[in-house]
Amino acid sequence: MGGGLGLTTQSQCILIFKKTIEMKIAIIGSGNLGLSIAKGLVYNNTYTSLYLSKRDLNAISKWEEYNNVKITKDNKEAVKNSDIIIFTVQPRQFDGILEEIKDSLTDKHVLISAITGFSIERMEKKLGGNYPIIRSMPNTAISVGKSMTCLCCNRTGEKRIAIAEAIFNGLGTTIKIAEKQMQAATVVCASGIAFWMRLIRATTQGGVQMGFDADESMRMSMFTALGAASLLIETDSHPETEIDKVTTPQGCTITGLNEMEHQGLSSSLIQGLIASFEKINEIKMQ
Repeated sequence: MGGGLGLTTQSQCILIFKKTIEMKIAIIGSGNLGLSIAKGLVYNNTYTSLYLSKRDLNAISKWEEYNNVKITKDNKEAVKNSDIIIFTVQPRQFDGILEEIKDSLTDKHVLISAITGFSIERMEKKLGGNYPIIRSMPNTAISVGKSMTCLCCNRTGEKRIAIAEAIFNGLGTTIKIAEKQMQAATVVCASGIAFWMRLIRATTQGGVQMGFDADESMRMSMFTALGAASLLIETDSHPETEIDKVTTPQGCTITGLNEMEHQGLSSSLIQGLIASFEKINEIKMQ
């Protein structure tokens, strides 16, 4: 979502679904990711009822303090009392979960998977192709409501993908992509968090070498990175346009940029992305 449209679209999605349908949601597998999604749903009041399932109920007992939130060990109970099912279990557990709940599914259910590497085709083989199935690929910034979440769906899910957009736009920003691009999206968005963290860390180390305390330098690096991203998001500008605004002939900025490029900055970043992409495809083949 380019420019300043993200917040407007997010608000519109939430309002539409609050007014038009009941959001009876179950999150199957309430670990870190599942609870981050639950946090966004509660914060944005984007649900009518919310079931959280987990083997260890003690770990999520405080969630019962919220209105219309129930916790359970019984995945079938959660499914039967909900219309939208969000799966956030470990990939190795997912086949068993689908087998467990498939007889509890009806034509009212919308299935949203946040399981890395688990294809829609594989879910359809287990459940049949009549259910709306949506794959989501958020990143760890979902815990602070800033996730870049990629979405794709089967043909049945095309009319229901706006439900997933409403949920995940409350936790950041969404983009719809083809399922064949999900592996690459994992590299750019999920692994990408680590790549950007390393860039911020390197900028911090450079600041320390120039005389700043580590805490000062990291704060400067973090908020400069935030400002750079915000400029692009809010103005719908291009990186090179913004670079041109801060580079002057024979100045320090262009001198630093050229030295970074001589040392292979852009090339190494691109090669790192490609290496990660090759690795994730290798893992998928195993």
